[in-house]
Amino acid sequence: MSEFLAEIVGTAILILFGGGVCANVNLKGTLGKGADWIVISMGWGLAVMLGVYAAGNVSGAHLNPAVTLGFAIDGSFPWSKVVPFIIAQFIGAMIGATLVWASYLPHWKKTEDQGAKLGTFATGPSYPNYVANFLSEIIGTMILVMGLLFIGTNKFTDGLNPLIVGLLIVAIGLSLGGATGYAINPARDIGPRIMHMLLPIPGKGSSNWKYAIVPLLGPIAGGMFGAALYNILFKGIFNGFIIFAIIFTIVVVLLGIALNKAILKDEVAEIL
Repeated sequence: MSEFLAEIVGTAILILFGGGVCANVNLKGTLGKGADWIVISMGWGLAVMLGVYAAGNVSGAHLNPAVTLGFAIDGSFPWSKVVPFIIAQFIGAMIGATLVWASYLPHWKKTEDQGAKLGTFATGPSYPNYVANFLSEIIGTMILVMGLLFIGTNKFTDGLNPLIVGLLIVAIGLSLGGATGYAINPARDIGPRIMHMLLPIPGKGSSNWKYAIVPLLGPIAGGMFGAALYNILFKGIFNGFIIFAIIFTIVVVLLGIALNKAILKDEVAEIL
């Protein structure tokens, strides 16, 4: 299996189980309807674990453009592979989302809540505020990438690493996921959001593209910033890539201020 195919398969597995738990909890008539945030966080953690087990020995199982870019900033992953990996991750996410849709076919029509349908595919904020939402995704993904780099410096029993990574996802979800649904992965949100737009889902409503820039740019900034911070604090390295990551993160937060004024206006939730 090629690295490209491994990233497709691993990301598809990630979304199949992750999107699947959201469908099971949110869609009308499912046996998991009404379960709580702990179930969703556990489901996503197990989803990542299984995706990593599937692809880890072939591609390293990034399954996430923010991780790929973070590792490139860290210097542990070649820039020449960044674009192919990201393309594979988006393809895998779209495949996984389609499988979730097929698994719950009777439930889309029975579910009247458009937000529940979209929430099976993509994330959304508890309170709409681009600055706060960007910060939530940046911090969550920063911890994700730093955590992966921490894990990489420790020795575990063979085959245990994916379980530890899955527990990291559970921890992020339980502690930091309540503000935005913790995309912490552009492919995890944008790929399924595209499928929500394209698939024949009865009464699905809007795909909320005005919010999509948050789970796209927030995790990218957070992943690169996490790698930059790790290199500064633990390796004593400060180079051009790290400067770029810091500047990019600042620009994303400033973009949030502009978007609050341009798009949300009076709808924006106060943060202070």
